[in-house]
Amino acid sequence: MRFYSTNNLQATVTTEEALFHSMPVDKGLYMPTPLPHLGASFFERIAGDTLADIGYAISKELFGAEINSGDLEELTHKAFPFDTPVVDLEPGKIGVLELFHGPSLAFKDVGARYMAALMSYFSKRNDKEVNILVATSGDTGGAVAMGFHNVPGIRVSILYPSGRVSDLQEKQLTTLGGNVQAFEVDGSFDDCQAIVKQAFVDAELNATLSLSSANSINIFRLIPQGFYYVRAFGQVRKYGKPVIFSVPSGNFGNLSAGVMVQQMGLPISHFIASTNLNHVVPTYLESGIYSPKASVATISNAMDVGNPSNFVRLKHLYGDDFQRTSNNVSGFFYDDEETRAGMRRINELYDYVACPHTAIGIMGLQAYLKASEKDVAGISLATAHPSKFKPLVESVLEKSVGVPERLAILSQRIKQSIQIPADYQVFKESLLQTVSSH
Repeated sequence: MRFYSTNNLQATVTTEEALFHSMPVDKGLYMPTPLPHLGASFFERIAGDTLADIGYAISKELFGAEINSGDLEELTHKAFPFDTPVVDLEPGKIGVLELFHGPSLAFKDVGARYMAALMSYFSKRNDKEVNILVATSGDTGGAVAMGFHNVPGIRVSILYPSGRVSDLQEKQLTTLGGNVQAFEVDGSFDDCQAIVKQAFVDAELNATLSLSSANSINIFRLIPQGFYYVRAFGQVRKYGKPVIFSVPSGNFGNLSAGVMVQQMGLPISHFIASTNLNHVVPTYLESGIYSPKASVATISNAMDVGNPSNFVRLKHLYGDDFQRTSNNVSGFFYDDEETRAGMRRINELYDYVACPHTAIGIMGLQAYLKASEKDVAGISLATAHPSKFKPLVESVLEKSVGVPERLAILSQRIKQSIQIPADYQVFKESLLQTVSSH
């Protein structure tokens, strides 16, 4: 398996290079080549397996020539000791793919734990410390912090926007210590992401530190996210209907992962990009005009992205063809009041408690089904456990929400973060000082 940049299809790098140096020097994004077409029969054969078994089967097709079978099986099963079940709200019509059964209670555990396992495998070949930089609007940071915590040879720096993540999300970012350092940025997620991107093209910094990313700019965050689309397909194929997915979308890595596995042969009929007021992609799908904007703060904060990095990948996967993209993906968006109303309606209709992001996904699926009148098996991705947004969910639904023990224990821990302005030079100096002090 080789990887090329979306800005240069001819120059390719190895799996290890793309994994550890997640952004090409030409500022594109890595994509796998050749993307194997495995066929519907392959996916039907493995669809009933566990998430770990599915991850191993697909990984073997991708990396079997580079990682021996035994090691590959061990690392995928180590990454996925949990499942991703589909919960039926309306059997055969609306299901919810629960992606929050991992340690940080968010879908990003899947990508973060797979990356950590792969990096641990490859890092045994050398003794150079790797520095992971990650920007988060909420869930990524917690998943990365927990996935990489105390992994030998790796340090993690997490940048998050001050005051724009939930209390429990912040605890996940700032209380682990050890090899994990949080930077609290006085700005937006877009500011955090811009700082991380600048770091990767800073020649001086890269000559000093070995930098890598665990954001969805790293292709190895996206590849494993395709595994749970296969797991979901296996759980609903009994209905004998075309399968569609509604994806709560912020940086569009999750949707891009679904499109990649679709192009490998998984029979996904259609995608729905469900967003909040940061709706540059749904607007593009209607008009053909892509116009990035400053992000707007909403109650679905993990989706507060005004210039999604993975939109480049999404367009690229569809050959930069607007008609092809809009034929395969529909877009819907909702403001905060609509989201609150949707959370209440979902709870009343189905006795199901959804976080605001998950609610937006379900609402987008409902809207598409109503508009299209198609007889399909619809699956909405549930991206985070509702307890991660406990005060909001409880105020909207007027009922208590239980907090799983692995999250509850964090509330008693002391926050430790480095506060910085949204200024790259300040971050760079602080990062170098932090690394040198350990």
